Amino acid sequence: MAEVEAYCVKCKAKRQMNEPKEVSFAGKGGQERAAMQGTCPVCGTKMFRILGKKG
Repeated sequence: MAEVEAYCVKCKAKRQMNEPKEVSFAGKGGQERAAMQGTCPVCGTKMFRILGKKG
């Protein structure tokens, strides 16, 4: 999978996610939203990046 950059709130820095995977969740108005979820390579904290609206 492509390199995904996200913000780690624990390190307070942008980093490349380890093991990124695409997930979906309910957004405003009940619309399906896409996001990438992975872990920080430095501290191991879960990272989350919202991608956009699904179809």
